[in-house]
Amino acid sequence: MASIIIMTGTQKGDYYPLGHRTNVVGRDEALLIQILDEHVSRKHLQIRFDKDKDKYYAIDMKSKHGVLINGTKISDETVLHNDDCITIGQTTLLFTFKDFTDIESALSHFKKVGERVRPTVTD
Repeated sequence: MASIIIMTGTQKGDYYPLGHRTNVVGRDEALLIQILDEHVSRKHLQIRFDKDKDKYYAIDMKSKHGVLINGTKISDETVLHNDDCITIGQTTLLFTFKDFTDIESALSHFKKVGERVRPTVTD
């Protein structure tokens, strides 16, 4: 299975197991994955699992500000890879193939990924 971890914003550190169902991410309060960001559309992003191909896909749901994966704006259904960064509005989500048993294990993975993006100090 896979999970989404919120990397930035007021919900930083929250995580959502995706399972094999289709998930919609957005600002709408009825969504299981609600992002509280004024630049996120009510229904912004869809994450779909294709069991025949054993892959997850990201789809922009015609959002106003678009969806970026690793800094590149997507226009078509796009395959997600482990540790992809998905930006919607001003919020960054981390997609991972890991399925966490609790918040502590999700935060541990979040911190390890965060270490990779730290700049090197040169003196």
